[in-house]
Amino acid sequence: MVTADDIRRVALSLPRAYEALVRDQVKFRVGQIVFVALSRDETVMGFGYPKEERAALIEAEPDRFLMPIRSDERFNWVRVRLETIDEDEMRELVTDAWRMCVPKKVIAEYEASPR
Repeated sequence: MVTADDIRRVALSLPRAYEALVRDQVKFRVGQIVFVALSRDETVMGFGYPKEERAALIEAEPDRFLMPIRSDERFNWVRVRLETIDEDEMRELVTDAWRMCVPKKVIAEYEASPR
């Protein structure tokens, strides 16, 4: 199972990303934009995802993906149960969410850099 430390390692490796603790909840941001957040019990990860595509994602795999909490429904956001994903999938979800928050120039520099 993916852990909070696994997510932290990936999220903080991305340019301009930083960690914040908001009401006992770990969130990863670029500027003031949250791109990944963990539930308080660290069993669910919320992440940036296009609103217009989330219903299809959730319908396709309802045992894995969840709608955002009601107050977050207006945002480009979805949630996933961490027990249902592996590290490679987590890395992809976190990186794609980060891409939604940074300028294209930052993405291009990141993709051009050796990892």
